[in-house]
Amino acid sequence: MSSDPSPGGGTPRPATPPSLLDPCATPLSAVPPQQEREPQDPHEKTRPIPWLAALAFLLLFAVGALYVALDTQPGASIHGDRRSSADLSPAVTAGAGGAALAPAQGAALFANQCAACHQAQGQGLSGVFPPLAGSEWVLGPPQVLAAILTYGISGSLQVKGQTYQGAMPAFGHLKDEELLALATHLRSSWGNQAAPFSMADIQAARALQRKQPFAGGAELEQLPR
Repeated sequence: MSSDPSPGGGTPRPATPPSLLDPCATPLSAVPPQQEREPQDPHEKTRPIPWLAALAFLLLFAVGALYVALDTQPGASIHGDRRSSADLSPAVTAGAGGAALAPAQGAALFANQCAACHQAQGQGLSGVFPPLAGSEWVLGPPQVLAAILTYGISGSLQVKGQTYQGAMPAFGHLKDEELLALATHLRSSWGNQAAPFSMADIQAARALQRKQPFAGGAELEQLPR
């Protein structure tokens, strides 16, 4: 440390530290040793979205946009649930002695009761749930389809050349008008064109008064046609 001579040749004075002369100068000891031993004060940093999460979000968005763009479900979209004005028009199907029904009722019953297994377009799931589009059991004698809907099936069933093992629940708890609407929807959708259903077919199935489902296609073949 240098010293400045005092005026008149006296004892020299200690030099003034630079930190006292210039407030902006770096002090001789910026951080006391005691403070150096203390942990750093916490502070926050920016945490951007991980790139994997951002990529997953973009992928989901792209898949959703592609699904909407390629949706081929028929019907006018202005109704939200794809029903057209014709579907919502009153009473275009009526069974003998039964109440008049709109096609929308059969479509709604199918969506609530059947679509989970047989899919919205009636194509089923190969090897698991048989298709309804082009099915010989749907297009065949109406009495047989009425019996299937009323009592269900449990066992082996061959549909369009493929054998299915499983069970179909009974829908006998539905009203006769509802079974008629459902059967009519099955026989007139997805390219199916079969003879109209009648209330007499439903009543004939009720008259069987079964307690158990049909044991597969072999037992269904024994039904009167």
